[in-house]
Amino acid sequence: MKNKELSEAFREIAKLLDIKGENLFKIKSYNKAAESLESFNEDVAIIYKKEGKKGLTKIEGIGEETAKKIEEYLKKGKMKRLEELKEETKIRQIVTHFFESKGVDLKELKQSARKRKIIYSRYTRPAKELLELAGSLDKAKQAITKVADWANSRKLDYTIETVFKKWLELDRLKPKEIVKKPYYNSRPMVWSEAKKKWYVISKDGEWLEFADKENKIEWKTEQ
Repeated sequence: MKNKELSEAFREIAKLLDIKGENLFKIKSYNKAAESLESFNEDVAIIYKKEGKKGLTKIEGIGEETAKKIEEYLKKGKMKRLEELKEETKIRQIVTHFFESKGVDLKELKQSARKRKIIYSRYTRPAKELLELAGSLDKAKQAITKVADWANSRKLDYTIETVFKKWLELDRLKPKEIVKKPYYNSRPMVWSEAKKKWYVISKDGEWLEFADKENKIEWKTEQ
């Protein structure tokens, strides 16, 4: 069934239109078409083969414009509008991905930009430079993700420019290892492999044999 492929394509169009700042009606229409295809049990390719584009418009949520896109995809294996949007929004996608790596979604990014809390134009130039350096959108996003994982695990701030600075060592950048250590009543514990027992370390550094249930052990994350 082509339904899943088509719904994913419509979802992507909707997201890219949102990133580009197109009107909400268009965005909603593509998301609605995606939802309809996701829940539709019949293969749209079969419907199109039998009834043509007219048959597609009988599906709830599929209008004339989205029916044309389905027809195009079934004939050519791609949608021209989607390919155009991918090209048109490359810089915006990089900026959006950068903020998403910081926990700021597109809606919040737009609101902050409107209120001038975020000066959007400040990020477009480094995003363009990163795209040129990386050679492709996917590689630029991957580089941001690597730097974000590395920096976030160390509670460090980072910018798009940080990616430039770390470019030659991207393959060596690793998130800080997260270690979970055992505690009992806020006191650290150790496991004796020789005696196969847990011990609680007292304030004086003495090892006291643990006599409680194992579900009373508290595991704390340390970085």
